[in-house]
Amino acid sequence: MERATEPALQRLRLLSYNIQSGLSTRRYSDYVTHSWRHVLPVPSRMVNLDAIADLAAGYDIVGLQEVDPGSLRSGFVDQAAYLAARGGFPFVHDQSNRRIGMISHHANAVLSRHRPSAIEDRKLPGLIKGRGVLCVRYGDGPEALHLFIIHLALGRRGRMQQLGFLAELIADARHAIVMGDLNCHAGSPEIAHLLARTSLAEPEALHLPTFPSWAPNRQLDHILVSESIRVERVEVLRHTYSDHLPIAMEVVLPAAAWWSGIAPAAAASLP
Repeated sequence: MERATEPALQRLRLLSYNIQSGLSTRRYSDYVTHSWRHVLPVPSRMVNLDAIADLAAGYDIVGLQEVDPGSLRSGFVDQAAYLAARGGFPFVHDQSNRRIGMISHHANAVLSRHRPSAIEDRKLPGLIKGRGVLCVRYGDGPEALHLFIIHLALGRRGRMQQLGFLAELIADARHAIVMGDLNCHAGSPEIAHLLARTSLAEPEALHLPTFPSWAPNRQLDHILVSESIRVERVEVLRHTYSDHLPIAMEVVLPAAAWWSGIAPAAAASLP
């Protein structure tokens, strides 16, 4: 009965997806035999982007990793802007983290149906540069909702350092959501370290493998939320437009967080 008294707008549909710049992969050997597709444009990339946009259109906030903001391999298409336009998202922002000349760019991105109060690009620490966390705030004050979109390092040492940095960013956030490719599984020491230092939690007793997309057996992609946010549903979606599968979650926000400034947005774009 409690659910019926809650405003429908308290619910948020979240999607996190490492889109591999719009490239699908069918087997490990593709990384070698189709490696040229990572530096040259191919028609299938745009077909996949259209399918990803159609998928994203069913969500309120979408966090993306391995987006190309416009380079040779993407046909100089700003993929975040393209996905936002096709998916009907009024707000879009990408965080460019690594550029290899004009050949390829790597970025995190957010597509949102709600107007952020603030957006900040933060570089992650690590021996190998080129990774970042996209920090998005909805609302103001202690009840604001803080969203962090992240893509972590391949090595455990780098991930531990990066999640320590993330924990400091989250420290004062009462309501927080972390989504992205963490490159480690739910029971890993890295995630345990992050959860111990924050109010974040991950759905328990769920096996949600997201990688590789053609035969998923490892959960590298996660959506973590503060204990103040109620998880209604979480699932991995069987859409093989990348080498990762997308992970989706529906949550209910505390009323105070919602009314602090998270509300349906008029159509407009971020500066």
